[in-house]
Amino acid sequence: MDLFDINIKNKTNENAPLAFRMRPKNLDEVVGQQHIVGKGSPLRQAIEKDQLHSFILYGPPGSGKTTIAQIISQVTKSHFDYIKAVTSGVSEIRTISKDALDRLKYHNQKTVLFLDEIHRFNKSQQDVLLPFVEDGTLILIGATTENPLYELNNALLSRMKIYITEALKAEDISKVLTNAINDESRGLGKLDITIEDNSLDLISKVSKGDARTALNILDTISNSYTNDNTLFINKELVEKIVGQPLIKYDKKGDYHYDSISAFIKSIRGSDPDAALYWLAVMLQGGEDPEFIARRIIVHAAEDIGLADPNALVVATSAFHALQVVGLPEARIPLAQATIYLATAPKSNTSKTGIDNALTTVKNISNINVPKHIADNSHSKSHLLNKGIGYKYPHDFEGYVKQSYLPEELKDYKFYNPTSNGYEEIIKKFLEERVKGDGSF
Repeated sequence: MDLFDINIKNKTNENAPLAFRMRPKNLDEVVGQQHIVGKGSPLRQAIEKDQLHSFILYGPPGSGKTTIAQIISQVTKSHFDYIKAVTSGVSEIRTISKDALDRLKYHNQKTVLFLDEIHRFNKSQQDVLLPFVEDGTLILIGATTENPLYELNNALLSRMKIYITEALKAEDISKVLTNAINDESRGLGKLDITIEDNSLDLISKVSKGDARTALNILDTISNSYTNDNTLFINKELVEKIVGQPLIKYDKKGDYHYDSISAFIKSIRGSDPDAALYWLAVMLQGGEDPEFIARRIIVHAAEDIGLADPNALVVATSAFHALQVVGLPEARIPLAQATIYLATAPKSNTSKTGIDNALTTVKNISNINVPKHIADNSHSKSHLLNKGIGYKYPHDFEGYVKQSYLPEELKDYKFYNPTSNGYEEIIKKFLEERVKGDGSF
């Protein structure tokens, strides 16, 4: 690189976005990921000793995945290749792998391949990577915002470690912003900046753990409101820039699955406050409200069931209300159903009962309907012994003891009621029935 190249690079950096200029140059500058790259951590030691292994960096946007990869590219003696899955294909992987093999064979130099957004590679594309990772031709570093357990081939995943980057905490974001404000060479340190109130805290709050978003907000403020090298930042100015708080929500990714899981588990755990919070997260994030309503219906049957039979009625009514009035009004019946289910007595006996019955049906060799409860609607069905011996319960004041299961299953119990809510009444009913005295 000659002097002209250096000057061009410096000018480019000066005009680059603040988030680009403030990207950490070494591991000590990485904020919020000490569990991965803090001093003494396994990955940091591997990076500093240049003894890398293939691994996945999994975490939300703006948590430092690409930054860590760039630091590795600067310190490793291995050849470093960077590609994006969204713009690359099998042919490029094969070219990189062929060059890596030649490099290893003739120069004894390893190759590190950083594959950004690795989840965008389909399973067949991932299969192309597998032999090169397996034989050591490539040291693969993949970055993804999607759960690698679902997005990567098991064979590839088994040959890679997973490191989880976490969304930055508010204090981490504040530190990043403060560094950018004070840094004279890369940041805004040459400006005369006055910060009022809790302006940085507000930026930290709305960026939802994404350092890049926080720096972009600060960059927008400085580009739009700096006068004569002076910048005054207050709460009103930040609110003018950010507008609505940002909600990180991907309806097809982890936020989708994790949020609905947290929602259902909060209801199951009888915590209406947590359930309403996760309902709000999903609604504010743009989740399909019918998806939420369907899950409420399933939960009413699966986890409440006959402990409160009205739960299913409330859940289906909320779904109908959503279809009739739509959002935003439907948020209220959805909230009503959520609160009702969260505070209702719980029982999963409907689910366990049908699952036990299905398992038995799958495993039993023959399914025979006992003759006495078989169809006897035909006038000559008695010739086949169908219906003979059947006792009509209404002739016995509503109940008469007789077997309705095949002989080989006569002692099976699929439904075992709890003592929660209405099921306690059902339990007493069944216990009285066992006595055979016809009293309930």
